[in-house]
Amino acid sequence: MSSPFILIVEDDTHLAHIFTLTLRSIGLETKNITDGRLALEYLADHTPDLVLLDLNLPNASGLDILHYIRHIRQLDGLPVILATADDRMGETLRPEVDLLLLKPVSPEQLRLLVGRLLSKTKDGN
Repeated sequence: MSSPFILIVEDDTHLAHIFTLTLRSIGLETKNITDGRLALEYLADHTPDLVLLDLNLPNASGLDILHYIRHIRQLDGLPVILATADDRMGETLRPEVDLLLLKPVSPEQLRLLVGRLLSKTKDGN
């Protein structure tokens, strides 16, 4: 049985590296994409177990990616954690995201929330 696969879409390479190290420390596989258009292209051919998504990205926004995920049949039910420093925008999008993570993000908080969301998804709840 393979480990859950997390797609990290974050243009801040330092923060993406922290997310990667944090998630790999609990046995998850990850892929980082720093460009919104490239993330959309990737999602057209791949279905991760969860997406950790930033809002402000070059070439396509996190909002574009979120709408794509929510309207493509192959991605139906894909859990999305929105990571943003803009709490007002995050609250607006809350119905479309599974979890809202406000930056700055603590590694412990990220581990707990991702673990909780993956176990909820696995249990079918």
